[in-house]
Amino acid sequence: MSTAPAAPAAVPADALAGRVVLVTGAHGGLGAEAAKACARAGATVVLVGRKVPKLNRVYDAVKALGPEPAIYPIDLAGADPADYAQLAEKVAVELGGLHGLLHCAAEFTGLAPLEAVEPEAFVRCLHVNLTAPWLLTQACLPWLRKVDDSAVVFVTDDPARVGKAYWGAYGLAKQGLAALVRQLSAETDMTPVRVAGLEPGPMRTDLRARAYADEAQLRVPGPAAYAPACVHLLSPAGAALRGQVWAPRVPA
Repeated sequence: MSTAPAAPAAVPADALAGRVVLVTGAHGGLGAEAAKACARAGATVVLVGRKVPKLNRVYDAVKALGPEPAIYPIDLAGADPADYAQLAEKVAVELGGLHGLLHCAAEFTGLAPLEAVEPEAFVRCLHVNLTAPWLLTQACLPWLRKVDDSAVVFVTDDPARVGKAYWGAYGLAKQGLAALVRQLSAETDMTPVRVAGLEPGPMRTDLRARAYADEAQLRVPGPAAYAPACVHLLSPAGAALRGQVWAPRVPA
């Protein structure tokens, strides 16, 4: 269940100073904006995604705002647990630790009846949006526990919308992520690892355009509006939202 909507708190300039934060889907709408916001807050950001040219562009933008970031290309659809373990170890060892994991990667090809979705497409979508985020988190947990305070943040979606007809495996996976937040938080509540969810409202992104092709895009805010909420949850201030799915209200 989401928390009562509230505006994201002002982000201190040093909210993530000295921290290493891994962002998946870093070349996407929210992922790119969150990566830039994390850099402004002092974090060394690891940009994870499968499209290297786009990651390179985000790298340049992030480097201009804070500590030099790192790029780690990986395709969540094809990676296996060994790949995630290698990613987590390489980041933690080479960058001096791991303090945050922000799951922005998502896959959604459009609205369609479940019966009409090809089995392979259904499994891929469910994996990218639910199974892969968990497997990467599982690989990162031992490293996240080695620091005094760390955070895992899953980007969810409005269950009242994606739980309806035609949202397919994406809708099922996003509802599953909200349940994962609650369960994993309960299992880590006595550790340094904080688990939370972020349920952003409608954003002007390519993903949303696949569901609302005729929508006047200017009616909803851009993903940058939710970037401060990502930083808040990754920072020590996010402790107040531990185990919750936060649905912050932002201006259009």
